[in-house]
Amino acid sequence: MSIKVRFAPSPTGVLHIGSVRTALFNYLFARHNNGEFCLRIEDTDKLRSTDENTQLIFKILKWLDIDWDGEPVIQSSRIERHKEIAHDLVKKGKAYYCFCTPEELEQKKIKCQELGQPYKYDGKCRELTTPIVGISPVVRLKSNTDGSTTINDMVQGVVTVKNSQMDDLVLLRSDGTPTYMLSVVVDDHDMGITHVIRGDDHLTNTFRQIQIFNACGWNIPTFGHIPLIYGSDGAKLSKRHGAVSAIDYMQLGYLPEAISNYLLRLGWSHGDDEIISRDDAIKWFSFDNVGKSPSRFDMAKLQNLNGHYIRERSNESLLEYMLPFFKLELSELHKKRILRGMDSLKARAKTIIELVDSAMVYVQAPTSYDEKCRKYQTDFHTEILNDIANKIESGEFSCDEETLCSQVKDYAKERNIKLVEIAQAMRVALCGKLVSPSVFEIVALLGCSESVSRLRANKSKH
Repeated sequence: MSIKVRFAPSPTGVLHIGSVRTALFNYLFARHNNGEFCLRIEDTDKLRSTDENTQLIFKILKWLDIDWDGEPVIQSSRIERHKEIAHDLVKKGKAYYCFCTPEELEQKKIKCQELGQPYKYDGKCRELTTPIVGISPVVRLKSNTDGSTTINDMVQGVVTVKNSQMDDLVLLRSDGTPTYMLSVVVDDHDMGITHVIRGDDHLTNTFRQIQIFNACGWNIPTFGHIPLIYGSDGAKLSKRHGAVSAIDYMQLGYLPEAISNYLLRLGWSHGDDEIISRDDAIKWFSFDNVGKSPSRFDMAKLQNLNGHYIRERSNESLLEYMLPFFKLELSELHKKRILRGMDSLKARAKTIIELVDSAMVYVQAPTSYDEKCRKYQTDFHTEILNDIANKIESGEFSCDEETLCSQVKDYAKERNIKLVEIAQAMRVALCGKLVSPSVFEIVALLGCSESVSRLRANKSKH
């Protein structure tokens, strides 16, 4: 059997990082089995769906190199097909028109609450043969209430639900628009979807949708319900845990390969492997290694993984990735300096934003300083830095990294000053921070003129 899966996000909001993992698992499963990975935009909620969110979905998937097969299916373009199926089910006696008013249904819900019973539509209109004039009906499925329904889920295993728990769910609303339940089933059938892989919060929906598949006489896909992603505190991942939308991670300076690798390891494993390339992920991926328990999102682990991929990238590739994060346009001189200093810069960075922040030393002189920098901006430090600046300007001190390091060491001994004291004062003057690559490397990359200018400007700008 040729495998065909789909990722079906709704553009009613920004794409959640958990949904990205669902897309990734679908994609890897398809590619591992030489199958098809399809994209469907479920935009039937016209009040909340936006084209902007749809474009962001495309952008995120392309950023993560999750490529889909064929053109995306836009669910709203298929509404007439959904309606056709609903009315056809009515003709076959598999569905019926329900004339119960919203007020009437609300009263029944309230009564059930008062009795401490779960609400379920009582089937009042199930056998109704005469339409009620003046009321626009909904179309309800004639659910099978006998026996039970069992699925052999790829993740959850064998799950059984009594059909008596199912109610006659609405297929078409009173305004004639199809419901999510109907649209999903019709689209999955028409697209030839063989496997439906999604979050386990859809497990209850699956049993309802199976009722629709059976009523239509269609083959039922194989299902796989992935546990949700939780925060570090064990609660469902939400904004209080930090960024939850995929676009946030792009804007926070995470690399796509780090995000993909991290999400892959949230709920799936391959022995003790932590760093997994896309090629290996496709080769190894199987639902046999997807766990049943929720995974916990750990920002520290993601940052460490991102740092690894920053160090793995070529300097040229990193610079290209960094450019949109700078708040000013870089000259060719700036780019040249950054490239020459990239090995030292990327050794410390865990995000692209951190990398850009560190690289600013090669773009402009510091305009502000951390509070702790004051310690190295006293009159004593200013006198020392001016002395070193004079020696560089006169040619007594070199701007070669190793030579200057040796010369400053000798200078520190002559003045009976700790080398770290001079180096930290130079660091503050050159880049406005107490942490940076080697100050001698910075001088070498900035050049004598720029370095002298910054060393002489060692005054508080707090």
